[in-house]
This record gives sequence, C-alpha cells and structure tokens, in this order.
Amino acid sequence: MNNTTELTQKQPVTSTATKIALAHGDGIGPEIMEATLKVLEAAGAKIETETIELGEKVYLNGNSAGIENSAWETIRKNKIILKAPITTPQGKGYKSLNVTLRKSLSLFSNIRPVIAMDPFIETGHPKMDVVIIRENEEDLYAGIEHQQTQDVVQCLKLITRPGCEKIVRYAFEYARAYNRKKVTCMVKDNIMKLTDGLFHNVFKEIAKEYPEIESDSQIIDIGAARLAAHPERYDVVVTSNLYGDIISDIVAEVAGSVGLAGSANIGQNVAMFEAIHGSAPDIAGQNIANPSGLLNAAVMMLAHIGQVDVADKVKNAWLKTIEDGVHTADIHKEGWSKIKAGTSQFADAIIERLGQKPKMLKPSTLSAGNGEIKFYDYKREEAKKTLVGVDVFIDSKDNDPNKIGNALSTINDAGMKLKMITNRGVKVFPNGIDETYCTDHWRCRFVNVSSDITVTPPDYKDVTYNNVLGLLNTLHDQGFDVIKTENLYNFNGKRGFSLGQGE
Repeated sequence: MNNTTELTQKQPVTSTATKIALAHGDGIGPEIMEATLKVLEAAGAKIETETIELGEKVYLNGNSAGIENSAWETIRKNKIILKAPITTPQGKGYKSLNVTLRKSLSLFSNIRPVIAMDPFIETGHPKMDVVIIRENEEDLYAGIEHQQTQDVVQCLKLITRPGCEKIVRYAFEYARAYNRKKVTCMVKDNIMKLTDGLFHNVFKEIAKEYPEIESDSQIIDIGAARLAAHPERYDVVVTSNLYGDIISDIVAEVAGSVGLAGSANIGQNVAMFEAIHGSAPDIAGQNIANPSGLLNAAVMMLAHIGQVDVADKVKNAWLKTIEDGVHTADIHKEGWSKIKAGTSQFADAIIERLGQKPKMLKPSTLSAGNGEIKFYDYKREEAKKTLVGVDVFIDSKDNDPNKIGNALSTINDAGMKLKMITNRGVKVFPNGIDETYCTDHWRCRFVNVSSDITVTPPDYKDVTYNNVLGLLNTLHDQGFDVIKTENLYNFNGKRGFSLGQGE
C-alpha cells in the first residue's frame, strides 16, 4: 500500500556547474583523485570542486570522528561528495568515518553496480551485469549491543517501515531510471518473521506500483549461492544492511573486479560517491594505483547530477581502454595486456579514447533510461497498540528449566502468569526436552492470568503497565535477577512478537 507522498526528484540536467565537496583521501587517495579529475575535466563534466579535509590527518590531530565542523558545513552546502579512500588509524577507539558519514547524513541507500570485464579480467560469468542496492542505516549495523549475563551477549536487529519503504522504493526507481528490467528482494523471513518479514512485505506492496518491472523474492542463503553461481540471471538486487554488505562483495569477487568497483551512498538531501577499496598506503606515491574504482564512482555521480551523457562518455572510454589492453599492474595479464600503465598514464589513455565505445565489452547506456529518481516522504498510518504480556529475561546459573519454571509458576499476585520459558529461543518449559543445552539467559513469558495458554497462538488478554510493574517487583522480592524486559504488543489485533521455537 502506498502511504507516501512524492517529496523531491533527482537533480535535472543543468548548463551550470554542480558544486561538489571533494575529499582527496589518504594513501593512494590523492593520486587516484588527481587522475579521476583529469578525466572528468577532459570529458566536459560540469562540476566545481571545493576541497574538504577528512581522514587520517584529522584523526591524528585529536578529532576522534575524523572530520572537522567546516567539512560538515561544506558537505551540507554542496550536497554532493566525491571521496577518495581514507585511513582510519588503528587502536585508540577511532570510529569509522564512512559509517559516521552514512548515518549522520542519512545516506540510506548504498548502490554497487558490478559488470563482467571478461576476457580482460578473468571471470566465469562474462554476461553478469548486476546492481546491489543495500539499506545503509539500520539492521544489525545499528551497532546496539549488550552483555546481559556472563555467557550471553546481544545485538539488536532494528528494521523500520520507513527504512524499508525508502530502500525498496529507491531500488524500483533506480531500475526505472536506468532501464533495468527486474528487482530481486533477498531476505530471511522464514526465520526472522517480523524483521525480515516487514522488509519482504514492504517489497511486495511497493512492487505493485511498478508493474512494468519484474519482481521476485529469494531467501538470502540460497539467493547468495545462486548469485555467486549465476549472477547473469540477476539485474537489481535489494536487501538489508548486513546481507547487502556480504553479497555486494560476493558479486565483486565473482566478477574479479573488487578494485574496479565504485559505489554511491544516496540520501534525500546528500549523496556520497567513493571507491569500495581501501587507501592502500603500502603503494602510495608510486604511481601504480588503479584509479578505476574512484572513476566509476565519479561516473555514478555524474549520472546522479543529471550529466548522464558525460557519464556514458567517461565509462565507455574507460571500457575501451581496458579492451585495448592498457592495464594497471593490478589487472595486468600476460596474453591480454599490451601496456602496463601507471596511474597517470592510465588516465591519459582514457582521455585519448573519449568519444569511443568498446566493441567486445558491453557499452555504458546510462542515458537510455529517463535518469530521474523520485524520493518520497514517509507518512505513518496509526495502528491500535495493545499491551498483552511481557517477556522477562533473567540471569540464572541454575541449568534446570523445570526448577526455574516451577518457581515462577507460583507467582499469581500481579494479575499475570507464566506462559513459557525459552533458552536461546527454544522452549524449555513446560515440556522441554533434556537434550536442549541451556545457558544462563532465560526468557520467561508472562501473560494475563485469564489468558488461555493451551492454544497456539494463545488468546492473550490485555494487561496494564501496572501489572508489569507488579510482576517485576514480585520477581525482585523473590530473588530473581531480572536483566531485561520486552513488552508484548498487538498492533491492530495482530501479534507483534515471535513465538518460541517449539511453542
């Protein structure tokens, strides 16, 4: 169901220069940035750059974020960043600048196109041409972790409806803008029925709004395997943060081109473009680095700001250079390569081929689509939320679930009663089995004392917050070590929590 309203559109083609924030990066960053800018200028890209300082020098000057306030101001003013790889110093608790930029600027969508360069770069899949679109802000990468007992740590997986709607809609908008034919969703909702289930349901809702684009869904494990074995069968793949991180590297590795790939991080207000490789300080200053990853990121930037003709011109010249056997050391191959080019020499070879197209490799056709991507503002539909129970997590070194369950079953003075106990998600009381291994982390589900717990799923009656507080006081008074609670809610009458395995 479409509960969004159109907010803004991709930047249109303009005759004036687009201002961009430029970060030269660390290690090989300055070299590959110089080569990239030289190609863009020769191709006629209408950009005006404003340099910002971020990365290793800023870290070592005492700024643990790796970015100064002045750089933030420049980024927010220009809205576009082209960033070379940066170095995060090891130790001393330095935070990843890439993660800081993505989350602080709400760059919700990470886009990684991967295309086969066979036979010039060896791959078993010469027809692959796939784009991975990864949610960039939430999921397990929210980084919310706790140690709750001596034996158990927890990481919260956060999936939101606004986050799902933004990334799924962007995937379909991207497919429409660049003349792609199919979008595949990859999830694990056979296990994570609420979190991945939400992502999958949103995908199915939004797919109906794009009837001209084929859509399908796959479980992430078999999907990743098929993507590795038959990447040519995929076009656009959209998925959540962790899965997207994994499969984007899978396809890059399958294509044999990890060092050649660029990526985009797109938000409604700001977009950042970068290579996916690191700063490679061991080869810095030697004029041997391959600028292709950053150049391909710049191609994505040009398309984003409406200069798709220039983007195709640069990409096709790069493809023709590869096809003509002019290769940097990292992709140089006996029998195919004709010239082992340095960084600046490789850039010059691309410039010489501007206006040409490859004959063996697939030409770039970004301009074949309409080039326009629409963003939408999220509009919440209010749901009726009802409290129907509570999961109380306790720390107990007693490995006998029956002993714990029998003790908890005597509690009846708070208007609530024990429904079940699970350990690592598996029901161990009542009627657990002896073979189940138990840690010191117990989930104890309490529901209204009048609820019928003999049916599955049970008919949970409403409870009040005072019931929950009374239960927690009773547990404390009886010596139970309560480490966490999770309230159980129904939304519009639908259960908003998972059953225990075996419940």
